[in-house]
Amino acid sequence: MFSKILIANRGEIAVRIIKTCRRMGIKTVQVYSEADAGSLAVEMADEAVLIGPAPAAQSYLLADKIVEAVRQTGAQAVHPGFGFLSENAGFARRLRDEGIAFIGPNPEAIEAMGDKISSKKLAAEAGVSTVPGHMGLIETPEEAVKIANEIGYPIMIKASAGGGGKGIRVAHSDADMAEGFAAVKAEALNAFGDDRVFLEKFIIDPRHIEIQVLGDKHGHVVHLFERECSIQRRNQKVIEEAPSPLLDEATRAAMGAQAVALAQAVNYDSAGTVEFVAGQDKSFFFLEMNTRLQVEHPVTELITGVDLVEQMIRSAWGEKLAFEQKDLSINGWAIESRIYAEDPYRGFLPSIGRLVRYEQPEEGDQGDYTVRNDSGVREGDEISMFYDPMIAKLCAWGETREDAVTGMARALEDTHLSGLGHNVPFLAAVMDQDRFKSGNLSTSYIKDEFPDGFHGLRPTVAQERILIASALAMHEVIAEQDGDPSDRTDWIVMIDKTPHGVGLSYDEDEEMILTLTGGGDIRLSDIDWRPGLAQFKAELDGEAFTAEVKRVADGFDIRHRAARARVRVLRPHVAELYARLPEKAVADTSKLVLSPMPGLVVSIPVVVGQEVKTGETVAIIEAMKMQNILKAERDGVVKAVGAKDGDPVAADDVLVEFG
Repeated sequence: MFSKILIANRGEIAVRIIKTCRRMGIKTVQVYSEADAGSLAVEMADEAVLIGPAPAAQSYLLADKIVEAVRQTGAQAVHPGFGFLSENAGFARRLRDEGIAFIGPNPEAIEAMGDKISSKKLAAEAGVSTVPGHMGLIETPEEAVKIANEIGYPIMIKASAGGGGKGIRVAHSDADMAEGFAAVKAEALNAFGDDRVFLEKFIIDPRHIEIQVLGDKHGHVVHLFERECSIQRRNQKVIEEAPSPLLDEATRAAMGAQAVALAQAVNYDSAGTVEFVAGQDKSFFFLEMNTRLQVEHPVTELITGVDLVEQMIRSAWGEKLAFEQKDLSINGWAIESRIYAEDPYRGFLPSIGRLVRYEQPEEGDQGDYTVRNDSGVREGDEISMFYDPMIAKLCAWGETREDAVTGMARALEDTHLSGLGHNVPFLAAVMDQDRFKSGNLSTSYIKDEFPDGFHGLRPTVAQERILIASALAMHEVIAEQDGDPSDRTDWIVMIDKTPHGVGLSYDEDEEMILTLTGGGDIRLSDIDWRPGLAQFKAELDGEAFTAEVKRVADGFDIRHRAARARVRVLRPHVAELYARLPEKAVADTSKLVLSPMPGLVVSIPVVVGQEVKTGETVAIIEAMKMQNILKAERDGVVKAVGAKDGDPVAADDVLVEFG
């Protein structure tokens, strides 16, 4: 077995690989950029080698630097993780030629499957169902428009070398196609160094289901069942689960057989994923094959008990698979939520900065569910604009899907982050939705359920009780600490502008009894909070909960899952006065085009004095390798331009002002 492995990646996947290597007794070398010098992965690895500045093109994407680090440290193999060089056939071939093991598939398999155009042709030859489309290279927007009309809209525009949700657009018209084609080519060239683009029919109301495959160098290939990855935004997976609530045993077996057939056709010899787009009728079509470890691999590990990183290492060493297809089975249900540094209240735009606080849920067996949290950052770390904004992959396993959903919701409650925007409230909202609980999913789920964007959810009756109880308990703790306890038994608890009458008493065990006007009694016990803590933990009528809390001048900001409110504990006569306060006027920004995120200005194609029509592009901002096209929301004349091409900008910086 290898004695030392170099990890050519960063963040949570590097940490994940180090953990398996430690368990196997293998030493690790972590390469890092200047931005990652103080990272958790660097701290955990046995050795670390600096390979360049922060931009990936000057560090993690430089094969010469990786090979030099291998030679410098005496590593025998390279694990590429996902992204960066993980699906670069030239890199895998170079390592092989230099006698360095590549912990991934052979370069020929990467080459065959890594190109989405050739892979679809190979899939069809292997008897795999494929989506209608145009697999040839397309050079111009005009040619793309012509082909799209032959196939029929809607059309998916995809970068041949794409991955990670980058280099993808959906066109519904000729105008969409012309603009989207140019944008995808630009994104693809920037992210992958390859601007080839192809088109395929976009399946209406589709689901994204993928099959995990695993092969060795002796011709054996098995599948480890499926993952459902339909909850996406901007073609980036957000929530994944295994197995899929859509599939029956027959469909699962058919998809698995096709995935194995495709892998065998290219002599696949590592972990990989065959992705399918599936209809609600259980029809399915080959989408692409990812010749690497997937971000969402933990849910497969949780339902099968197989460590995929270990299997990749063993395969690269030359070992035979230790199991056959008949030895594998599905045990329970697992869900993964990707926690990103992005602001769901601002269209999920990246939110970089320092992770001032990061409290993670307890991992392991929690009774009815099990928690796993794959994270590559710690409290105090910086989330950089140069890389993917993922903070963690939070997973919950349960005996049933219902148990897994409940476990995930509780694990999200126990997660607290501050210092930057994050999507935990959104993830919690999905867990609480009846549609998600029913398993009725599609890749348009977020657009369907949040058509006007995510603004949080209104508190349910149960959540109102949590907000009331939390606020009143904190109010009492603070009063006691300040030496000013009140003997009042009647309060008005205002949730935003809505008053709730509450009677307060204590039982013989000093547990709080809250009598709600018109709502009966509730009991608050096992309170775990003191001033300064950002999480309030307790049991309400015997049910444990965690709320995120912040003390403010006239009360508390409290969030429970996706419900967030300003909560005040008031004497009845004071509550009457609050009800009469006028609403604060909102600043008028209708004439401004603001940068929605920190990033770099790619282009501002307007000048002072120019007349602009609704829908015209006024700025293109790049962040996290993604180009964001900003369009005019109304007709107007440009009064001022606040930035130029290449300028760095912060969130809410004025880019264009209309007269």
